[in-house]
Amino acid sequence: MLISFLTIQTVFGQVYEGKWTKEKANKWYNSYNWLAGTNFSPSTAINQLEMWQAETFDLETIDRELKWSADLGFNLHRVYLHNLLWQQNSCAFIDRMHQFLDVADKYNIKIMFVLFDDVWDPNPKLGKQREPVPHRHNSGWLQAPGKEYLQNEELHPLLEAYVKGVITAFKNDTRVAVWDLYNEPTQENTGWYGEESVNKTELAPDVKRKYTLRLVKKTFKWAREVNPSQPLTMGIWWNDVNNWGTPKKMPDVDRVMMENSDVITFHTYDKDIKVVHKKISELKKYGRPIICTEYMARSENNTFENLMPIFKAENIGAISWGFVAGKTNTIYPWHSWQETFTTEPKVWHHDILRPDGTPYDQAEVDLIKRLTKE
Repeated sequence: MLISFLTIQTVFGQVYEGKWTKEKANKWYNSYNWLAGTNFSPSTAINQLEMWQAETFDLETIDRELKWSADLGFNLHRVYLHNLLWQQNSCAFIDRMHQFLDVADKYNIKIMFVLFDDVWDPNPKLGKQREPVPHRHNSGWLQAPGKEYLQNEELHPLLEAYVKGVITAFKNDTRVAVWDLYNEPTQENTGWYGEESVNKTELAPDVKRKYTLRLVKKTFKWAREVNPSQPLTMGIWWNDVNNWGTPKKMPDVDRVMMENSDVITFHTYDKDIKVVHKKISELKKYGRPIICTEYMARSENNTFENLMPIFKAENIGAISWGFVAGKTNTIYPWHSWQETFTTEPKVWHHDILRPDGTPYDQAEVDLIKRLTKE
């Protein structure tokens, strides 16, 4: 049954009825062993649509790669969805999600689904997806929703149907651990699809922030009305780290995210480990479970060796970016959008395994296994 909607005005922002207490959130977190895994997309998919559309839904590859994940001791993967998949054929989409979850469950892997994403191409389209640009990082990843839906409020009933429909379908499903409602809200994509890009298709940053704030609020409202058995979250990823534990000092979007998340999630691609420790100390002020939902960029000296032991010692969930190298080309660094690469980089930016399952770095794999299985 849907809960009634009530907004509560606070000194710092807006909190929607149904937010979990700290006690409930910590009880949920403590029911699991230490959570560790990756942002998962099969190596044969360039983006969310290619992963999930019927013509390219590659369950064989998904099964093989999730088995490799379980072999490393991973027990949680963060997996992106897309609103256009719901509009294309909601019943078929939900069926494929069930198939995916069955495979993950076979290997004792829980899933964190991501519903929206403000990063990369702002003009997603259903159907056959583009081929990867050789040697370019994430050349085909898609925003969800695209800028048309983000700025046109008349289309928001379609987004509401998607959010409520997907969460309702799995609101009591133990294979789903947590809902990550929105990845990197207000991401400007500067130098990729932004003002400096030859495409010049991204919204201006100030315009996008306004539209994203509106959708962030609505998304929390819609999800709370479904009232799933799993916690809700949106991960903090930018602004002054010294303010991460003080919502009243945050920009509007971040304040709404932090005040409405049941569990705290964050990103850190920082080179300086002192910054990572500062982020953790600030986030501990909330007294809630903490999961890092993106880290590990070797070319930024942000490595498994440097970060994963910290997360384990602090009992912070650890979800790195990328698993098996493939069509996303995330072994290449972010600056491959500005610099031409012609061969595989000596230092992989993201990802752990090659397409045949062999490690990029055996020492890394040995470390991961030790930390996940000890």
